[in-house]
Amino acid sequence: MERRDFNAIIKAIQEDDSRYSSGAYYFLREALDYTIKDSEDNDASSRLSQHITGQELLEGIKHYALDRYGPMAFELFKTWGVINCKDFGNIVFNLVDCQVLGKNESDSPKDFEKGYNFKKTFQDPFLPENGVRLKKPRLY
Repeated sequence: MERRDFNAIIKAIQEDDSRYSSGAYYFLREALDYTIKDSEDNDASSRLSQHITGQELLEGIKHYALDRYGPMAFELFKTWGVINCKDFGNIVFNLVDCQVLGKNESDSPKDFEKGYNFKKTFQDPFLPENGVRLKKPRLY
């Protein structure tokens, strides 16, 4: 099997679809590896193939992003052009179209449409509870 240069593939994709920066593609690749490893660790006996569903990948993306970037994940995704789960589906299927990733008959970009709310998932958990109020300084 011929080994292909991931950088060249991303550049070729971006010539046709410039919505997402290269960082989004690298992140997705890392998040996919994380998701596969996590899936194998949790259920090694039943995981004979490395196929991951769209919903499994979205969960892996969420956990990997929060673990790796914490409160910066939301802003980082925005700089990459990723503002919702559907964007990750578009990235996945751009990679499928270039034969970097595989799919089965039941896989579809629609698998990524009913994901989580980015703001609630990546931003809200890091906001202060009960609206922290600062005291006015005393003027002597």
